[in-house]
Amino acid sequence: MLVRVCASAVLGVSAVGVDVEVDCAGGFPQFNLVGLAGKGVQEAKVRVVAAVRQLGIKLSDRRITVNLAPADLRKEGTAFDLPMAVALVAACEEVPAAALEGVHFTGELSLSGEVKAVRGVLAQAIHARAVGACAIVVPAANALEAAVVEGLPVHPVRHFTEVVAWLRGAATLALQEPAAVAGPSADDAAAPDLADIAGQEHAKRALEVAAAGGHNVLMFGPPGSGKTMLARRLPGILPPLGFEEALEATVVHSVAGLTRERGLLTERPFRAPHHSISDAGLVGGSSVPRPGEVSLAHHGVLFLDELPEFRRHVLDSLRQPVEDGEVCIVRGNRAVSFPSQFMLVAAMNPCPCGHHGDLRRACLCTAHELLRYRRRISGPLLDRIDMHVDVPAPSPQLLARTGQGETSTAVRERVARARAIQLERAGKRGVRCNARLKGPALRRHCALDDASRQILTGAVERLGLSARAHDRILRLARTIADLEGAAALRSQHVAEAIQYRALDRQS
Repeated sequence: MLVRVCASAVLGVSAVGVDVEVDCAGGFPQFNLVGLAGKGVQEAKVRVVAAVRQLGIKLSDRRITVNLAPADLRKEGTAFDLPMAVALVAACEEVPAAALEGVHFTGELSLSGEVKAVRGVLAQAIHARAVGACAIVVPAANALEAAVVEGLPVHPVRHFTEVVAWLRGAATLALQEPAAVAGPSADDAAAPDLADIAGQEHAKRALEVAAAGGHNVLMFGPPGSGKTMLARRLPGILPPLGFEEALEATVVHSVAGLTRERGLLTERPFRAPHHSISDAGLVGGSSVPRPGEVSLAHHGVLFLDELPEFRRHVLDSLRQPVEDGEVCIVRGNRAVSFPSQFMLVAAMNPCPCGHHGDLRRACLCTAHELLRYRRRISGPLLDRIDMHVDVPAPSPQLLARTGQGETSTAVRERVARARAIQLERAGKRGVRCNARLKGPALRRHCALDDASRQILTGAVERLGLSARAHDRILRLARTIADLEGAAALRSQHVAEAIQYRALDRQS
């Protein structure tokens, strides 16, 4: 008997339909699996047969053929275990084939029949709803993320016997209710706050501007000046995730297998990889393309501490994600794209010993060591960072102060107002923040008067800035004006934006 079951394969951050066709006939016992199956799918033959045998179904006198269509699409992972087992049971006439119509299945099986979590269930649920599925059966550990998709009944299961009993009409499967979107948690009061940092008002202002426009930031200063503390407080001043942003970020985390027992992301991602990371770990890759840290930070923050300690070719792999907001990975005859619209926040010492420019401690580095240290960061990457912020060591008198500075909550309110201005100006199809302004929209929203144009032209000539740096200054000036609620750019906005190019001034 021939039976077909609906499933899907995850490519990048989206899913494509796969028909699992099983033919079960009498004869010499065989299990043939065709349809360009990867190693993980090939191994499903052992798991599926063992799980079916737990039901007391004999397969010793059956010739089984499984086809995964379309046959020209490479299938990877373990998500085809459950649909293959369901189709096999139906092909053996143990459950009615009609009960499978319109139902999508996904999940990994253990030898005992337990249904285990898999990657990319949210993307599969989105695809199932798009093709008009009447329900989707998923592992219980993946049920919350699948329930994010409205209008699609989600049935969580923990064991294969539950699915078989449901298909036979002998039992019902529970429906997963979507988790309520969490508001501010009780732990917010204990979260890192800008008020904890003594002084550094210039750096705090720079973080506020960066958060308001989604700009990239590089902080440099001696050890212990507060660079890492400042970076880890940036998520606290960013506006909350909108539903569309949360859905996009959750899909990426689902594909990476990070959303088990969790629903929709409620906080902006903050990723801080170690400097020993490879280029595949940072931007994505491997033989089966997986999202890297830049994609896991989508709509959030990617923090690179001790920036010059990262290998240069790893840092240079950031150029395209920073500029385009997505990563395209080509493997063999297929190409997948992962979104990567993130804020790049980096920190570094000014020299190998860390005290170049420090008025209290002498620098021990030679000019050659200093030049070699700075050259670990390529000019093209540095050009793509909007803001270069000097973070000097705080004085002992400043550290001894007991009064607190401005809280993250107060700064976040100003950032939210500036982001609201940008959303209203961009409209439904525009970009969400000023850092993504390009082409005609950039020229239209960042028009300069004569005084501002003269200041910017002089800075470009004096500092030798590139056309990219010129445009990034315009975007920064637009954000500074939005924080003030100003409709037009003025000379003070442009002047403040220029002074954030500290490393260009030093060079």
